[in-house]
Amino acid sequence: MEKTGKLLDGKTLAAKIQQELSAAITKLQPQIGRPPGLAVLMVGDDPASAAYVGGKERACAKVGITSFGKHFPVETTQAELEEVIAVLNHDEQVDGILVQLPLPNHLDAVTLLHQIDPDKDVDGLHPVNLGRLVRGEPGLRSCTPSGVMRLLQEYEIPLRSKQVVVLGRSILVGKPMALMLLEADATVTIAHSRSHAIEKITQNADILITAVGRPRLVSAEMVKQGAVVVDVGISRVTDANGNSHLVGDVNFDSTKSVAEFITPVPGGVGPMTVAMLLQNTVNSYSQKLKKNSSFR
Repeated sequence: MEKTGKLLDGKTLAAKIQQELSAAITKLQPQIGRPPGLAVLMVGDDPASAAYVGGKERACAKVGITSFGKHFPVETTQAELEEVIAVLNHDEQVDGILVQLPLPNHLDAVTLLHQIDPDKDVDGLHPVNLGRLVRGEPGLRSCTPSGVMRLLQEYEIPLRSKQVVVLGRSILVGKPMALMLLEADATVTIAHSRSHAIEKITQNADILITAVGRPRLVSAEMVKQGAVVVDVGISRVTDANGNSHLVGDVNFDSTKSVAEFITPVPGGVGPMTVAMLLQNTVNSYSQKLKKNSSFR
């Protein structure tokens, strides 16, 4: 019988986290006097973005977070969005602000992200929060890498002194992922599109985390026997019959016989990203209690 790696089930863990957050909100709400609030800003009518935003808003409703969803027409200007963010920064009902990416080409996403109050930056992408991560200081953390860390923790996968390879160097996943792993005392290598002989690098990994968005890039031959494989990548592919489905960066069917643990796509890291978004919102919300008590 062929050996198969144990699944790192992000979907089940995300549901558990949502239950914990719901209980935390029930406890905090009488003390703060309102539910937590999350504002998601979406521009245009990109179907994938609409689906993501819908999923986030449903998850908010499930745990008791109020959604301040703001959907703007595609011709909305940079100045108009900056004004909306400025208002939300000062809105006492809003604990988290998220700009859904990608944005239409005429908008500057980086500048918009910089306008968000760092303490309401639930995506964890503001330079202040990334700086706090570099320095090992408390702050809102990037959702996807945080989700990966929480998943590894849940399955009691040790990180200290382990050789961890991160494929991808984006500001969304690769770089913050590496920093979080360093914070956990792992030995971290970052490989990317300009790295030479990637397969030799990945074969040394006790834990391999892929975040490049290239379908089935990683084969079983690139993975060390007994490694932990975390697939952050997600791509939509069409098969010979014209049916489309989602796949990751890892060839799951071949690699599951080599890995000790492996994430499925979908159902692995994706649900954890949303769970960490909710967690960040509740973390920001709970800070209101600390601020209120400090004034007494």
